[in-house]
Amino acid sequence: MAAEVVMPKLGMAMKEGTVSTWNKKVGDSVSKGDMIASINSEKIEMEIEAPQDGVILDILVQEDVGVPPGTIICYVGKPNEQLTEQNSSANELQAPKNEVAATISLEEPPANAASSKKSKETVRISPIARKIAESENIDIEMIKGTGPKGRITKADVEKVLTEKASETSHPPAEIDEATKKETLPVAGMRKVIAGRMHNSLLNSAQLTINMKADVTDLLSLQREIKEVIQQRHSVKISLTDFIARAVVLSLQEHKQMNSAYIDNEIHLYNHVHLGMAVALENGLVVPVVQHAEKMSLVELAAEIKTRAADARQGQLSPDRMQGSTFTITNLGAYGVEYFTPVLNPPETGILGVGATEDVPMYKGDDLQRRNVLPLSLTFDHRVLDGAPAANFLGTIKQYLEQPILLLL
Repeated sequence: MAAEVVMPKLGMAMKEGTVSTWNKKVGDSVSKGDMIASINSEKIEMEIEAPQDGVILDILVQEDVGVPPGTIICYVGKPNEQLTEQNSSANELQAPKNEVAATISLEEPPANAASSKKSKETVRISPIARKIAESENIDIEMIKGTGPKGRITKADVEKVLTEKASETSHPPAEIDEATKKETLPVAGMRKVIAGRMHNSLLNSAQLTINMKADVTDLLSLQREIKEVIQQRHSVKISLTDFIARAVVLSLQEHKQMNSAYIDNEIHLYNHVHLGMAVALENGLVVPVVQHAEKMSLVELAAEIKTRAADARQGQLSPDRMQGSTFTITNLGAYGVEYFTPVLNPPETGILGVGATEDVPMYKGDDLQRRNVLPLSLTFDHRVLDGAPAANFLGTIKQYLEQPILLLL
């Protein structure tokens, strides 16, 4: 019997998942456990396995199309196995009760319309596509479906919306092939990041201040202890690990920065759940190191590396990306100096780290070659003012310029 492969629910808040890549096509043979597709939702990406041996009988959800959890995305069965009508309409029957099932006609069409076009209720269309079309007053009978058996997908409706917007802003004209522009759908991880960052700016009063730290002695200490720590603990200590340690210690001294603005209240945290932004090929994720305040420098370094590796391999579980109280984002590898990081809601602060630079600097009367690290702190001005925020950043600087304190 054909097995249904459904869009999984990755976390309680998940409302939509997207098939990012199909590794198999209709008719391909698969064995149980084979990776047949990649899916993503919010900031999570994972592989979907074949539930049994057989072949891909049908693919119901195309790439870059978002569907609710529980939606059937494909069928796996025996070669030449025929899908029943019940199978083919399963997704339509999963539509919310207040929506019309795609294959059911609730009323007879007018006599003069029956001969010219089919009723809207008999159009093959996914529930989410129907909902968007209704909200935007789009006639679904005029949409050409690109899904299986001509089924209208969310992408088909969004394409019509894009075309309508273009027609509104630009009068009809002959299109020059050389001037056509490529458009990319905003879906999956990119869609979630876009929404979160926009909401972050809308719902907080963000201000960024900058400071530089002389990390010459810190880099010297790193070189001295790197080999010993790697031999004893199998951990490679990086500059980022020292910065993370400095941030954790500073947050314990400045508790107002380790907080969240929620429902007109400031929630102060006794624990430090440290978020470490990790850039992926298709977006950004923020793995969280829980209770970083209880960890030594070596323990913190090991956890940061484990979380980052899991994120890059798509193995980061949802609980490892939730509950952060402060975030660090590092663009130093890209040659960036100062920048304006955007808060990770509902956190009060985020530290941006730039590229270390060799500069001439006076130490007393001596002109020396020193290593300077740019730091950019964005904070929510609703929670604290510039002076306490500057004091917090100054404490981080103090730890970085007196690195022996990070080992105590």
